Formats: sequence, C-alpha cells, structure tokens
Amino acid sequence: MPRIVAVAADKKPLTLLVRWDKGEESHVDVSGLIGTFRVYEPLRRSQELFERVQVGGHGTDVSWTDEIDMAADTLWRLAQEQSGFTMSPEAFKNWRVRKAYTLDSAARALGLSRRMVAYYEQGKKPIPRVVALATHALD
Repeated sequence: MPRIVAVAADKKPLTLLVRWDKGEESHVDVSGLIGTFRVYEPLRRSQELFERVQVGGHGTDVSWTDEIDMAADTLWRLAQEQSGFTMSPEAFKNWRVRKAYTLDSAARALGLSRRMVAYYEQGKKPIPRVVALATHALD
C-alpha cells in the first residue's frame, strides 16, 4: 500500500490533494465519507478545520485532530475508484483462479467473450466497473 508524503485541502470543497510515496498525486473527494460518518461531523461544519489536514505517523493516514483521521488505504481506494480504476489485471486473474474458472467459464459467468476475459487478465483492456462489481457478486 502506498504511503502519503504530503496532503492539503484541495480547491474543491471536502477534497484532498494527496501526494504518494511513488510520486503520484491524487485529488480525492472525501465528501461521501465525511457526510456519512459521525466522527467527521466537525469537518462538515468547519472548512477551516478541514484545511488543517496533515500527514499522520509514517504516512499511513491523514489527521485533522487527535480524534479525527482517515487511513491511507481508504484514501488510496477512493483515489483509484474516482480515477476510473476499478480492478487490476492481477486481481481479476486471482479472482478467476480462486473461483477455479477457466477463461471460458469466467466468460460465461460474466457474460463476456473469452477474448475479453484474456484482455482483462493481460492488462490490454481496462476492467469496467460493472465487471469488477460482477466479480464481487459472484464471490
């Protein structure tokens, strides 16, 4: 899991600009989490508090106060989802192997062609969100 090396409130409300240890930067909209969980209620009320975000210990989280933080893996997952990345080719292949599906049986289960399943595994085509969700449903 990547670690966070820098974080700041982004221009868009309830969005963070996160710089990861591999050099990537992500604009992560955390409004869904902040709007859902009671622990983040102070951040809903105060943009000033939200802007005080800082990297937590060892880059494994970000924090606003001693009681309010958010894990790096949560931010990484949100960044991947929001950028359109839904499932890696390796995760797709691991799903197929774990289910003991051949390329043909995985294609039938997902309503795809065998060729498309092979493309997804090889990383030649991006895996659409609906396919990633279908793999979770079939688990």
